Amino acid sequence: MAILKMKKLRICGVSEEQTQLIRQRQLLGSVEIGAPCALTDTQGVQVFCAGDGKSADALLRTSARLTSALETLKHYETKKGGLFAARPEKTIGELFSDEAYAAALDTAQAVLDAQDARSRLAAEKSRLTAVRESFVPWLPLPLETLGTQHTRILLGTVPAQTDLEALRAKVFEAADEVQLEQISADQQSLYLLVFVHKCAAEAVGAALREAGFALTTFDGVQGTAAENIRRTDEAIAACEQQDAEKLAELTALAAQKPALQLAFDRCTQEISKAQAADRLVHSEKTFCLGGWVPCEDVGKLEALLSGFCCAWELTDPAPEEYPDVPVKLKNNKLTWPLNMVTEMYSLPAYDGVDPNPLMAPFFILFYGIMMADMGYGLLMILASIIITKKSRPKGTSGQMFGLMFSCGISTFLMGALTGGFGDFLPQLVGIIDPDTTFKALPSLFTPLDDTITILIGAMALGFVQIVTGMAISFVEKIKKGQIMDAIWEELTWWVVFAGIACMALGVTNIVLYVGLAMVVVGSGWSAKGFGKVTAIFGSVYNHVTGYFGDILSYSRLMTLMLAGSVIASVFNTLGAIPGNVVFFLLVSVAGNGLNFALNLLSCYVHDLRLQCLEYFGKFYQDGGKPFEPLAINTKYVDIQS
Repeated sequence: MAILKMKKLRICGVSEEQTQLIRQRQLLGSVEIGAPCALTDTQGVQVFCAGDGKSADALLRTSARLTSALETLKHYETKKGGLFAARPEKTIGELFSDEAYAAALDTAQAVLDAQDARSRLAAEKSRLTAVRESFVPWLPLPLETLGTQHTRILLGTVPAQTDLEALRAKVFEAADEVQLEQISADQQSLYLLVFVHKCAAEAVGAALREAGFALTTFDGVQGTAAENIRRTDEAIAACEQQDAEKLAELTALAAQKPALQLAFDRCTQEISKAQAADRLVHSEKTFCLGGWVPCEDVGKLEALLSGFCCAWELTDPAPEEYPDVPVKLKNNKLTWPLNMVTEMYSLPAYDGVDPNPLMAPFFILFYGIMMADMGYGLLMILASIIITKKSRPKGTSGQMFGLMFSCGISTFLMGALTGGFGDFLPQLVGIIDPDTTFKALPSLFTPLDDTITILIGAMALGFVQIVTGMAISFVEKIKKGQIMDAIWEELTWWVVFAGIACMALGVTNIVLYVGLAMVVVGSGWSAKGFGKVTAIFGSVYNHVTGYFGDILSYSRLMTLMLAGSVIASVFNTLGAIPGNVVFFLLVSVAGNGLNFALNLLSCYVHDLRLQCLEYFGKFYQDGGKPFEPLAINTKYVDIQS
């Protein structure tokens, strides 16, 4: 359990082997390729030039098409995958099958074309529906006859609340040679037909406009409104028929979704390879790259490179290069899930210390203390086992369920110490047999009865973790030659702590006096003049308040244990009031389910805070860059090893 040591890598090879070499390194999955740099000879002439960075552009467009096709097919699947369905396993040969890849790209294009056709048909159907609705109010009329040699015919609408008789009177005032008829009406409008002599058309039009008249025109329309409605209905039916055909086509294509997913993963690998190639520098016939490889994988890399016409160099990074060296943590099954905690905070610096094995016992124990229920712990254990076996989660998801398993065991054990399932079983037995003498499961202590004891124990555990963090810091400073810093910072306060303990136990006060003397000397060690005084007061104040505040933070262990226990007890009591077993189970299961879900998250958040602030603050040096090798990374399939 440590930060893996890295080797700095440089390779020069012939251009003809570049593609194959990058592919083999991708399959190896142990080399991170560095950023490009242009190289010059001793006369300053540029020999190697960086790529233009455009190698992956076409592949990114292909990936976008595949993504769009997969999103489209989600709406046409007849059989949905389960929430925790396992990803299918494929071989490297299946992943990089050119024939299957080409066929999947054709399928993706067919999906996009069919969906585009459906979109166009939907737009056309909407347009035709609107046109049909515009004909309905004019059913009795021939729409193409809108005037004669001496008359003009106006079709239009006025608001539904218009007084038609008043409008007729107003129109007749404007001209005598006019006739106004209502053809139909709806909630918004009155549909009017107006006959007017051409010489009076302008005056009548002005009068109508004052009443809110909106002229309706049917340019290029022939026949009656009824005939046009019939033709429009036929066109809508044709659109629906074509849409049904495209729907059937897409439903059939949905069966090809696994092939598209495999093609997407293949395209992702090609993008990674192309982007890696863009980070190389080239001359006319050769290429050069730099990068990093873990020391434990050097043998495999050298065996790979021996099959190519290339030269390579492996060197240890210099101390000034440490900020640029990527960090990879090596952990066992117990500490690997803690990567999600470390990465959420920040990876350690390359010359720092791996926090996972140092944090794992505390994180798992604290989580169990806060949750502290056998039933909840059992649920966590079963959920993590079932989901891990069924869906084989990878990466952060795998770490999450691995951590849930460990914390579930801790929760189960702490629940056994505090009375098992809370008061669930006593309440249930009391409903079934009111005369029972069974009141509680055996326990070492309970949150409701031993609150002060639990509080003291929580802060004692906090003190242990803080001292552990100081010990780690002490060792690291000694390794780096910072001996005086280790003495005046960590050792001084250990002496103070030991002195306080000796004084409290009535053993001696001398140890405390020695510790206080060390505080005075150490605080003013590097200060001068009056600054020594202020340095002493500042150090004492900062350390006393800091340690007190840090230790007090661990009271949250007791608080969350108590809160979870009380909430569960409240729901169990509410369910037991009617004295009915079925009602009790319904209320208790629902309430405890809610309590479990809330505690599952809140315990993680508070546990995370204790580790990242109180614990890491004592020794942790963050800022590491994650190791990101060129490797096979898939989203939809698992590659068989």
